[in-house]
Amino acid sequence: MILKIYAKATSLAKPALRYMLRRRAVKGKEIAHRLAEREGIASRPRPAGRLAWVHAASVGETISALPLIDLLAAAGPVLLTTGTVTSAKLAAERLPQNALHQFVPLDVPGWAERFLEHWRPDAAVFLESEIWPNLLAACDARGIRRFLVNGRLSAASTRNWQRAPGAAKTLLGGFAAIHAQSTGDAVNFRALGAVRVLEWGNLKFHAAPLPCDDAALAALVAVIPGPLWLAASTHPGEEELVYAAHQALFMEFPGLVTILVPRHPERGAEVAAICGDAPRRALCQSPQPGQVYVADTLGELGLFFRLAPFAFIGNSLVGFGGHNIVEPALLARPVICGPHLENFEEAAARLRAANAQLDVTDKAGLIAAARHWLGDTQAAKAAGLRAAEAFADTERLPERLSRLILDGVS
Repeated sequence: MILKIYAKATSLAKPALRYMLRRRAVKGKEIAHRLAEREGIASRPRPAGRLAWVHAASVGETISALPLIDLLAAAGPVLLTTGTVTSAKLAAERLPQNALHQFVPLDVPGWAERFLEHWRPDAAVFLESEIWPNLLAACDARGIRRFLVNGRLSAASTRNWQRAPGAAKTLLGGFAAIHAQSTGDAVNFRALGAVRVLEWGNLKFHAAPLPCDDAALAALVAVIPGPLWLAASTHPGEEELVYAAHQALFMEFPGLVTILVPRHPERGAEVAAICGDAPRRALCQSPQPGQVYVADTLGELGLFFRLAPFAFIGNSLVGFGGHNIVEPALLARPVICGPHLENFEEAAARLRAANAQLDVTDKAGLIAAARHWLGDTQAAKAAGLRAAEAFADTERLPERLSRLILDGVS
């Protein structure tokens, strides 16, 4: 009953959703000439042969899915859908030759059906918590085997779903397999009626190291001769704390450069204003000794993780859930994190056990943690090596998942 009400409500909401999409396009949150994709209208022809469809919400999920997509694309064409402008840009840069990108349609029955009518995927792979009732129902109506990969389900979400057990069982029980990213997630999925739940590890632990332009790295090394540190993937409310930390530290560490990478590059001007009109990479400005440097570009996080000896990871002091702390660890960089790491608890446990993560709760803690590693670069380097070692023992998960999915395509 709940799913039927949801389907009816989303169908009736089409005029409001179209208006919302146009407003988002004006704000740069949608690509205007691709808005039709959000209604299930394809902008590309379907490739010939058996097609695997992978859906990832945004940049983080796309990055973790890339090794899996590479393997699937080696066997046949792959369609990747995402829901953000930044993830579309990332897809354009990093998808293999046999894969293509479209924006996912909003979860409206008619739009989902139109999308599937054109693409006719042989298997559908949803990343993490991308559980859209109308899309899943449309897959089921067409007999498309669907998989949930790196599935994530919090205790709070489990309690909410338990209020609608029939809907939960229909949505989760319809997956050919659910690969849970942790034991806790697996327990929650089973509690809601999921049938085949796999505990094979977290796909984020198996991502390839983020790429880096070696020439760009050398250029930055040449203009930053002194101490530096990185604040990566920050959100509103965190930039003020990072800037305050910089002001507290730059007299103690002459020439200190704080590189600040906002999670959303379009906030570059806003973040630069917060940080005393800091120079911006998007404007081709260079970092200056003693200043914050706003790296408001896309796809360069691998460069900055290699440049800095350690990093504060955003969405952890102000916000909820954190961001991918495995990415710096794979590049032998230790991390500073706030208390909100709900989406990366297993990774955080590994880094804490390796003494490669400093946990802070406020501005004073951030200052103290940055001071610790700025003042002892050898300790930071040793912690970075331990961070890399913490993820060196994992098996090759993407291969196992690709075999599982390709069995569903063949």
